Amino acid sequence: MPLVTFKDLCIDANDVSAIEGFWARALHLDSEFFEDDGSAVLRGTQESQTVWINLVPEAKTVKDRVHLDLTATTLDDFAGQPQVSADGELPWTVFTDPEGNEFCVFLGSSRSPGLKDVVVDAVDHAAIAAWWADVWGGTLGDGDGYSYLDDIPGAPVESFDFVPVPEPKTVKNRIHWDVVLEPGVTVDDLVAKGATVLAPPTDDERWTVMADPEGNEFCVFESR
Repeated sequence: MPLVTFKDLCIDANDVSAIEGFWARALHLDSEFFEDDGSAVLRGTQESQTVWINLVPEAKTVKDRVHLDLTATTLDDFAGQPQVSADGELPWTVFTDPEGNEFCVFLGSSRSPGLKDVVVDAVDHAAIAAWWADVWGGTLGDGDGYSYLDDIPGAPVESFDFVPVPEPKTVKNRIHWDVVLEPGVTVDDLVAKGATVLAPPTDDERWTVMADPEGNEFCVFESR
């Protein structure tokens, strides 16, 4: 039985206004800036499309271990953004956002332009994909050298893809996801599955910050 459901995505930023504007256009979402804490939120027609932009002091120093795949009708939508991959090198095109976060753009998808997948670097892609399938539900599959999780309840993506990389995780992910506990499920149930508590809730932050067995951060909210 799944322990959690998908809630939303979060992106860390040093310049929230720049990241907010870029990702609002790229994901075709509406944006709102909050003067009190310098954060922003992007919203779509569904609650699960919500993306929080969080102000952080740490700059990006290494390749993102979590990145987003997008769909688009033309690469002209990303004119002016640094292009990492050469034309025709891959079936997709790799760009970076205003703070250097990598993202991939696919053309010709049947999906509406916007978010397609969440891609997670992994040391053991099969094991971590199976772990998330166990706590999240969905359909676990094997790709060409990677693992994926489709049909995640409530998630606004085709899949979460877990791809092998040789390097270990060394810094906090700049993109993470939030989940909501299923009724009757507790944080202790996630710990029993192998997750780690990084920070308990506080008066100001009502969620628990956790990490999966490969150290990927995610925030856990109590059942609504």
